[in-house]
Amino acid sequence: MSIEKMIRPEMPRWRQYWVLTKPRVTQLAVFCAIIGMFLATPGMVPWPVLIGGTMGIWLLAGAAFAVNCLIEQAVDSKMRRTAWRPSATGEITPFQIIIFSILLGATGMVILWVFTNPLTMWLTFATFVGYAVIYTWLLKPATPQNIVIGGLSGAMPPALGWVAVTNQLSAEAWLLVLIIFVWTPPHFWALALYRRDDYEQSGLPMLPVTHGEKFTLLNILLYTLILFAASLLPYVYGMSGLLYLLSAIILSGLFVYYAIELYRAYSDFLAKKLFRYSITYLSLIFAAILIDHYVSF
Repeated sequence: MSIEKMIRPEMPRWRQYWVLTKPRVTQLAVFCAIIGMFLATPGMVPWPVLIGGTMGIWLLAGAAFAVNCLIEQAVDSKMRRTAWRPSATGEITPFQIIIFSILLGATGMVILWVFTNPLTMWLTFATFVGYAVIYTWLLKPATPQNIVIGGLSGAMPPALGWVAVTNQLSAEAWLLVLIIFVWTPPHFWALALYRRDDYEQSGLPMLPVTHGEKFTLLNILLYTLILFAASLLPYVYGMSGLLYLLSAIILSGLFVYYAIELYRAYSDFLAKKLFRYSITYLSLIFAAILIDHYVSF
């Protein structure tokens, strides 16, 4: 029996394709896009735009992650964290992944064109290309700053939601993008630290592998400090009120606290704790700005 099958039992075919879309990551991205939709209007988002925009962005995000799995087949097969994926085990062939991705992406683009607007469709498609091709194929194997340079693609969902409602990009949308853009490096590098053996095995030039633990910890700390400042910008710009400001100070302050603790005395336990909190942080800070949008005082 293969190592992969010992790690995970055999999955039904539908679930194998579902796994290719990285559903947890997709859900977080779509959540941020939905927040962007509601922040773009003082009232409620029209149902066709909300449902169509959500489905279209979800499908194109899933297509991008499927292509990511295809490109990283060989890398994933070397890492215990990803060796069980159907793309890495060969249970789903490259041709099947390509067809699956084309179907998802094309359907998503049509839905966005019909229910939102062409700008949303093209921006979402550009995000697909940025993540699946520029980041995964070109940047990730080339530089330890891959997650920083390629982070813009992963940060775009709230802007996509904003454009779905307004048909234009504004400063408010870019402030939301900035928060995710600055959040991405400490989030991902915390994972890379406690999974560094996997990344050494894979051959990818991740920061903990190329520059060591201490340098990575310093960068995590610096980015969390920048994130603290970036999280206050919606209030400074007048986009949100005191409720969001207080939430951002508490949530970002706790992020900085965890980063300081990790920098002072590294352990895999603390790195996992920071990584898990970073996911909670992003969900809560976007939820806070949404609540503030409707009950601001």
